[in-house]
Amino acid sequence: MTGMTGTPLRVGLVGYGLAGSVFHAPLIATTEGLALDTVVTSHPERQAQARAEFGDGLRFAATPDELLARADELDLIVIATPNKTHVPIATAALKAGLPVVVDKPIAGTAAEARELAALADERGLLLSVFQNRRWDNDFLTLRKLLAEGELGDVWRFESRFERWRPQPKGGWRESGDPAEIGGLLYDLGSHLVDQALVLFGPAASVYAESDIRRPGALTDDDTFFAITHTSGVRSHLYVSATTAQLGPRLRVLGSQAGYVKYGLDPQEADLREGKRPGATAEWGIEPEALWGRVGSGESPLTGGGRPEPTVPGAYPAYYAAVAAAIRDGGPNPVTAHEAAAALDVLEAARRSAHEGVVVTL
Repeated sequence: MTGMTGTPLRVGLVGYGLAGSVFHAPLIATTEGLALDTVVTSHPERQAQARAEFGDGLRFAATPDELLARADELDLIVIATPNKTHVPIATAALKAGLPVVVDKPIAGTAAEARELAALADERGLLLSVFQNRRWDNDFLTLRKLLAEGELGDVWRFESRFERWRPQPKGGWRESGDPAEIGGLLYDLGSHLVDQALVLFGPAASVYAESDIRRPGALTDDDTFFAITHTSGVRSHLYVSATTAQLGPRLRVLGSQAGYVKYGLDPQEADLREGKRPGATAEWGIEPEALWGRVGSGESPLTGGGRPEPTVPGAYPAYYAAVAAAIRDGGPNPVTAHEAAAALDVLEAARRSAHEGVVVTL
């Protein structure tokens, strides 16, 4: 392995759509110890886009099979392709002897995720899932507040990824074909469930309401689901493309105080605009006007509570941890077993919404 000699680990990135071009490629290229070696895309425009940003030395392959045919020239495979391809490509990469990062959701079912985890364990290879929202500024701030006991015992955790997109955009994410693993429950819901389980532990039961609201939409675009954790905390989670007035990103209610935070972490918008980690010391820092508030007995919108400085977001920390895990045997930042637990919840939510029942895990 190249990284064992002190030179960067060579990364093959499969897919250069939204996830590959906006998130993975920039983060890989700016992480010490990693080098973006090859991008798998057959689109000439995407090849030109990647070459313009990452240089003429960047190599390309038209298919995953073409990439894996030279597995001995690589040290890590990153899969940023449509959801239905995650399992077959990850399986092939692990069988080729390569560590793997897979974008979320790792699979369509928890059973498939556990099969991949077993294969990785059998081969002694890293299999990590890109749950970048663990490094969002609001999530990091909440973890700090919980560690410091600022809220007391948490009773309810409300978390939202809401949008106003009254017209469907199309594409596989909005396909009605179950094989595509589309819809907001498995897309944005993967983030919310992962965060809830990290914060408050395993789920005991799940209830969900899921709708297709927009004319012409073919899969869920407005879903609410509730988790009762074994710890006693209740998580109320919302994913929607039909929210005309957006709610708080987080509202966390405890026995001593609550934390309310509006607005999204700026890292995704910055990446979309071409800004890069390391180019400025200001990466992930949020303006004071957007800080959340901690307090009790009054709405934050009428001045209740105190401003809580937002911890800077830190997406680069994910790939730094992946590099350390491969090179030095450090901890896997997000395991496939954790991803499988989140898929247990997503499957339960889908069943709950379909059958109108509370699902016990």
